[in-house]
Amino acid sequence: MIYLSHFSFPDIEREYSFLMGIKRTCYDSFYPFQVLSKHGLRMLDFEPVTILYGGNGSGKTTALNVIAQKAGVVRESAYNRSDFFEDYLRMCEFETRARIPADSRIITSDDVFDFVLNLRCLNDGINGRREELFEEYLENKYAHFQMKSLEDYEQLKKVHMARRKTQSKYVRNNVMDNVREHSNGESAFLYFSEKIRENGLYLLDEPENSLSPSRQQELAKFLEDSARFFGCQFIIATHSPFLLAMRGAKIYDFDEDVVDVKRWTELMGVRAYFDFFKKHESAFLS
Repeated sequence: MIYLSHFSFPDIEREYSFLMGIKRTCYDSFYPFQVLSKHGLRMLDFEPVTILYGGNGSGKTTALNVIAQKAGVVRESAYNRSDFFEDYLRMCEFETRARIPADSRIITSDDVFDFVLNLRCLNDGINGRREELFEEYLENKYAHFQMKSLEDYEQLKKVHMARRKTQSKYVRNNVMDNVREHSNGESAFLYFSEKIRENGLYLLDEPENSLSPSRQQELAKFLEDSARFFGCQFIIATHSPFLLAMRGAKIYDFDEDVVDVKRWTELMGVRAYFDFFKKHESAFLS
């Protein structure tokens, strides 16, 4: 499915005209001006899966944030803005092939990290409550308790429960199991599977962070299936070879002086992996 068909950015001449009109000179940065134009990026045409590839500082995340803000998709984490961000957005344009669904969103590394940390904190709190219940169980099981009024009814139920049940069953009945008993990578993958639903436009900023190679391949398959069978469109900023190899993905190389479309096997980062493993091929065969 294609919701966003193409997106255009101001060219270097238009940026220059705007910047020349600024009277004050106290600004340290004109971001996002002069970030994408220096790579000759004028327009992106989108497929169901479009990938923005490039190293740190290449502008791929800037492009993703600009597209997300201009298209009005949901976002959770804050991002790098400046006094000129709104001016830049007014110079951008986009066209759609279908209405962008309301649940569409941009998912960043910060969103995933926050989710993982929140699960950790929640589980730590549950673990602390579990220890309290272990002590409460022993107190209630061997307590000499007599009910004197209706105010003691809740305590009476706890005493009876402690005497009827084992310690583990008593604790399980009084506290939920840990919300997630997963590694950070498993929790990160869970975040994507929960947030990405049918029929949506999703912008993903380096989703491979926190994911092992096997989880990256699992995520790539999940994204492929979501685009192919469930009406989703993805714009992904990444340098993961596993995501770059996604079937049918259109890849823009932001490391080129003029941003260009390439096959994933032509990218310098992927070639570096290939050359490294080729050099050590004998180690895998021994």
